[in-house]
Amino acid sequence: MKMAVQSGARMGGRLVNEILSFLVFSVLDVVDVILCYVYKVADFFIEAEWKACYCSSSANETIAGRGKIVVSEATGESKIVRLTCTKMQLEEISDTLYTRPSLVSAVSNSTAIRSSKRTGLRSSFTVNSTVIEMLQGRIGGQQTLPVPRWSDCNCKTCISWTASSCRDTLFVKVDGARENAGEDVVFIHGFISSSSFWTETLYPNFSKSAKSKYRLFAVDLLGFGRSPKPTDSLYTLREHLDMIQRSVLDPYKVKSFHIVAHSLGCILALALAVKHPSAIKSLTLLAPPYFPTPKGEAATQYMMRRVAPRRVWPVIAFGASMACWYEHISRTICLVICKNHRIWEFLTKLLTRNRMRTYLMEGFFLHTHYAAWHTLHNVICGTAGKIETYLDDVKNRLKCDITIFHGRNDELIPLECSYNLQSRIPRAHVKVVENEDHITIVVGRQEAFARELEAIWRNASP
Repeated sequence: MKMAVQSGARMGGRLVNEILSFLVFSVLDVVDVILCYVYKVADFFIEAEWKACYCSSSANETIAGRGKIVVSEATGESKIVRLTCTKMQLEEISDTLYTRPSLVSAVSNSTAIRSSKRTGLRSSFTVNSTVIEMLQGRIGGQQTLPVPRWSDCNCKTCISWTASSCRDTLFVKVDGARENAGEDVVFIHGFISSSSFWTETLYPNFSKSAKSKYRLFAVDLLGFGRSPKPTDSLYTLREHLDMIQRSVLDPYKVKSFHIVAHSLGCILALALAVKHPSAIKSLTLLAPPYFPTPKGEAATQYMMRRVAPRRVWPVIAFGASMACWYEHISRTICLVICKNHRIWEFLTKLLTRNRMRTYLMEGFFLHTHYAAWHTLHNVICGTAGKIETYLDDVKNRLKCDITIFHGRNDELIPLECSYNLQSRIPRAHVKVVENEDHITIVVGRQEAFARELEAIWRNASP
């Protein structure tokens, strides 16, 4: 009887969540459209330019409006050529940037289809390699360094990367052995975070023997923390990997290394491991976002629905849905929070009497909407179709130990993700951390986790 009552209560709770979520997100769909026009006007008056956005029915207007050229291929894959500060690159972009189903988009798309039928216009165009090469020769390298947009913070910390010595490399916090380092470790943080996630938790808790043997590198990913936040980047997987290569592996002459990665960072870690299979000594993943795509589903769209399920509960899922589905609402959140982060930091310290872990606030505040939006879609969602290949390569080409940690109470990336990954790489060892979630898997148990990492590195050493 008791079990039946509990089961009924759960079903009732899910039904209420479904109904409430439908109502709330229907309203948010409309609000985002209204904000679209508000920002178009604001951008025009403040920046003297009418900015295109991804809520257009076609990607062409958006890409062209940002100095980028859509390349339509026979495979149906969307690719673009982008103009950057230094060069043009052929990039793959996630369709989730401009295809996010909603009630408003459904009405808009049906109207656009009827209009295109009447006018006979096509929704895409082709640029061949000759034109691309011509543009490379004439335009490449002539772009000026982009400046923060009016809705981004322009404080000294947030724009420190615009100095000529900082604009081409990531911010890297190096600790541990300075000379005669036996081994190297690269730490990669998760989404809307920073290197402080590692440096303020693990770095102080590593033993003296570990710091004398290992050289530790914690990076602020492109667009986050104190690293560059260019407004002409698409924050693709390749760009993130290239910046890690340019900022850590090349300048510090890292030949072989351990990787420790959290959440979004796990995707980058897998791609980095595939790029350097013989150099990886151990691979430690925390809460990897791996959702196998069901047959017949579009990988990018499925991934978006899993990480951002358009639900008001749990709260962390609501936050992820706001960040992923709404370009203009999420920009407004960044405008209110990130642009004014110094005020929020002051108020938080005042109310908590400095007991608040400020490094978590730094990771949450120090990013731009443009960087977060594109990283979320082009890395987390956009790599969903490639992750299976990465896992096959890791399974077959890497010989190192693979350890996966996951909090039992993680409501953002469910525990099933780690077991899904283990099913693809059977030798991977999954460690479930009881009573911990997406953040407290490290924060609050940093001393114990530091000992666990040292054991992993020690066992991986020849």
